[in-house]
Amino acid sequence: MKTVDAATLNLWLSHDEAVLIDVREPVEHDAERIAGAHLYPLSSLNAQALPDYTGKILVVHCLKGGRGQSACAALETANPGLEVYNLDGGIAAWTAAGFATEKKRATARLPIDRQTQLTIGLCVFTGSLLAAFVHPLYALIPAFFGAGLTMAGLTGFCGLARVLALMPWNRA
Repeated sequence: MKTVDAATLNLWLSHDEAVLIDVREPVEHDAERIAGAHLYPLSSLNAQALPDYTGKILVVHCLKGGRGQSACAALETANPGLEVYNLDGGIAAWTAAGFATEKKRATARLPIDRQTQLTIGLCVFTGSLLAAFVHPLYALIPAFFGAGLTMAGLTGFCGLARVLALMPWNRA
């Protein structure tokens, strides 16, 4: 998989040499986005539905780069000859490099990654309390979430984040 840094992507975009695909969820895209980015959430990404990028460089981005890697892999699997780049560090690296973003509207919703952290934290805490004060078998709850975090770290795929992205409050 190829990656591109924020400065190079900015140069490509300023010369109209790239098409940028945002693979975050609609609520994240609505809160903040790179100007000109096309929204195609990873949860429903379809290689045939992408905008016309003929003669241009195809670049995907997410918040920090993980979903972008998954999107690149999915697009390359669907079209083995496709050359696609992932924005290294995602929109977080873009803003850290000092490049502007558009903020379409204010939102009180937490980003998907923070919703995932909050859900896991609450379940681990609750399961630990239940195991300590009710029954030791409740220790399976934190063990389940620990196994899920381990798999997410190893594979880059977080099933809980995908489920949370489908929730009604995360739809634009």
